[in-house]
Amino acid sequence: MIMQDRYTMPAQLRCGRHQLDLSYPRVMGILNVTPDSFSDGGRHNALDEAVRHAESMLAEGAAIIDIGGESTRPGASPVPLQQELDRVLPVVERLVNELDALVSLDTSRGEVMREASARGAGMINDVRSLRWPGALEAAAMSGLPVCVMHMLGEPTDMQRAPHYEVPIEEAVAGFLETRIAECEAAGIRRDRLVLDPGFGFGKRVEHNLRLLNRMQPLTDFGLPILAGMSRKSMIGKVLARPVEERLPGGLALATMAVERGARIVRVHDVGPTVDAVNMTWAVLQEGTDA
Repeated sequence: MIMQDRYTMPAQLRCGRHQLDLSYPRVMGILNVTPDSFSDGGRHNALDEAVRHAESMLAEGAAIIDIGGESTRPGASPVPLQQELDRVLPVVERLVNELDALVSLDTSRGEVMREASARGAGMINDVRSLRWPGALEAAAMSGLPVCVMHMLGEPTDMQRAPHYEVPIEEAVAGFLETRIAECEAAGIRRDRLVLDPGFGFGKRVEHNLRLLNRMQPLTDFGLPILAGMSRKSMIGKVLARPVEERLPGGLALATMAVERGARIVRVHDVGPTVDAVNMTWAVLQEGTDA
């Protein structure tokens, strides 16, 4: 059970050599260096193109660039370790050294976490919540913030008739509470954790809609919430839109996530989302600087 009013969310998150200000919502730009991601597979897997795209997202207002070398779309299978290393490490080095970017590493492998953190990555973003062998230890040793996410099953099977015995928001909260405790037991301080409800990961459309509508209680953990719904099938199924026409729906979801307490919004379309998030925050703060 979540202990209400016990924890206060930190306003600053130390991410390696960067200090991430979370006193207001921030946008995380997605950089997939894979050939098979669901919405932009193959577009940015050449090194120079990946760097140019990251530079563009930073110019549009992204506070974080999230690099993934393995697709976690529904039905995707893990790639060999060396292939993931070969995909992500050169991009991490270029973004850190040339752009001074705050790089988040989207991986579940401890080996990738170690190698990328040594090259200057500032955050770990693991859809499997450090449950693969060696991941928990590697994340603890890195000293970096870690985003843990709820997922039912694995990408290979997570969308095969997902079912929950309790309301989805209770299932997610219970899972995250367990992962927080296990991370703390492994030496990862609570103030290094970020929580992702896992929209689209082992959830039907109705699960996703209910989870977003009832997401605010997750803030009782006193930890930053990351919400990632950009271009996902929940938009396509509700609005009957293909991937390339899901931006308006995505902006609506980003706005609602911020209203319900999200401090990081993970998206493909950075510029429009930054405007939507900033406008939402201005209304929530009633135009003050608070």
